[in-house]
Amino acid sequence: MRKKDALSEENQDVVLQPKHEKLGELAATAISGNDISSSVLYVSAYAIYFAGQYAWITLLIVALVLYFFRKIYGEVVGALPLNGGAYNALLNTTSKRMSSIAATLTLLSYMATAVISANEAIHYLFHLLGIHDNNIIILATIGLLAVFAGLAIMGIRESAKVAIAIFLFHLTVMSMLIFSLIIYVALHGWDVFLENWHRPLKYGNIWMAIFFGFAASMLGISGFESSANFVEEQKPGVFPKTLRNMWIVVSILNPLMAFLAIAVLPIDEVNKNTLLVQLGETSAGSWLATFISVDAFLVLSGAVLTSYIGVTGLLERLTLDRIMPNYFLKKNKRNASYRIIIFFFLLSVSVLLFSKGKVTTLAGVYTISFLSVMLLFVVGNVLLKIKRKHLPRPERAPWIGIIIAFSAVSLALLGNIMIKPEDPDDPSNWSVFLIYFIPTVMFVMIMLNRTLLLKLLLNILQYIFEPIREFFLRMHKSINRLIDEINSQEFVFFTKGKSMANLNKAMLYIRDNEHTKKVKIVTVLPPGQKPDPELVEKIKILDEEYPEIHIEFVPIEGEFGPELIRELSKKWNIPINFMFIGSPDEKFPYRLEELGGVRLIL
Repeated sequence: MRKKDALSEENQDVVLQPKHEKLGELAATAISGNDISSSVLYVSAYAIYFAGQYAWITLLIVALVLYFFRKIYGEVVGALPLNGGAYNALLNTTSKRMSSIAATLTLLSYMATAVISANEAIHYLFHLLGIHDNNIIILATIGLLAVFAGLAIMGIRESAKVAIAIFLFHLTVMSMLIFSLIIYVALHGWDVFLENWHRPLKYGNIWMAIFFGFAASMLGISGFESSANFVEEQKPGVFPKTLRNMWIVVSILNPLMAFLAIAVLPIDEVNKNTLLVQLGETSAGSWLATFISVDAFLVLSGAVLTSYIGVTGLLERLTLDRIMPNYFLKKNKRNASYRIIIFFFLLSVSVLLFSKGKVTTLAGVYTISFLSVMLLFVVGNVLLKIKRKHLPRPERAPWIGIIIAFSAVSLALLGNIMIKPEDPDDPSNWSVFLIYFIPTVMFVMIMLNRTLLLKLLLNILQYIFEPIREFFLRMHKSINRLIDEINSQEFVFFTKGKSMANLNKAMLYIRDNEHTKKVKIVTVLPPGQKPDPELVEKIKILDEEYPEIHIEFVPIEGEFGPELIRELSKKWNIPINFMFIGSPDEKFPYRLEELGGVRLIL
């Protein structure tokens, strides 16, 4: 018989899924764009906190770095158009272990994105409603995560429709805010900007301000990698367009918003958590601030959806490569990997509960994971150029762009590791990152090396239990030998008739009361007389009826008496008390004690 294909049920489910319509430019841009464009809600304030009046310059530098990343992502994903992002790039240029590190970092980045975005979205919504109870906020965050898990389970097409609506609404509200800020500056002049421009810097040095401001501003491009993780769901030629569109959005929104913020508000009055609401209130009043709060809730929710879609593409790829269990490949009728989505939902909820709703503790995970993924993507591009230089690709990233991108992300990563928390009691970014990274990467490595670990476990168990096993084997053999020794003792039954009933009673007695596997049925005949054929036949029947006992028929010429019994006992080495007879009648010539201890059993 031929061996069947080594596809599990789950793999077959994936292979046999009907083709579904892929995403166009707007849908794909909206899914990943909600994540990257939501950064405008916090990155301007974050950059101002570190770089002060130079924040908009640091954000322009970030836009320049992102321009080079467009080429890097375009080359890598164009040559290897599969889900998985940095993981897929390294998988095809290095080892599975190295690529698994990239997968772990990407998973952590998505986890942190989902939890932080959902929690911040609820904060914005509850700020409008006047609710500030942390327990209620945690429950609402879980509810929001569940809603978007359900939406993701409904399928990517349905998810894309929601993402498009959120994305267009977000761009509209941001355009309204920018327009109102420009009018405000036109009416009130540049006094605030000039005052901010001449104020002292947080670090006292323009270069250190730009360095730490740039490190903080790099969070403004988080989400740029998302499109690469669901590239298989996009129509041909759509992926590079999503990169271009995201670059345009982030290059305009973030620097411009920081510039206008410095022109409108004194730096000392900048609210890090709700800067855009503050700008809307200042430039146009409470109605725009309310719009911005609603927009913040929606676009941050869209970032949660992006996390679900991105992590689904990533974990599908990991499962197909047998790093994750095949259990995750099961899909529903809408072609959604619902088991992955439920798993990610439970993981996100556990992280939320573990942090007790203080999602600022996840900032280190979010920052370092995201920047590390970007760095590994550059490494993947370099290895692709060296090891797979003949592989066709629609575009090629220039070496100068690769060097700039690698250096910039390395500096940003270093800066975020060096940044100290505002509260001395809070852990550093690096320590929080390690708390989450080490267990996650250990799990991935265990899955990657599970056969080796199982063999090691077998060897350990064998080492521990082999002496015990050998002891029990010896005991088993000794006990069996003892049983065989006990059962090897033969018994004798003397019969003078051919009654099947008597013969059967004798065998029943021996079987139920003695330990033996051998019985001799003896009949004593006068000299020259042959045994009754009927008796011989009945003994054969008995031998078949009692397969556990070997029955041997022994006809003997002579006279039954004490001398014959002693003679047979000595000859067969069978004690006389292991010889049985039926009850003798009055004509029997010997008394029972004269027979030497023969037992009566009938």
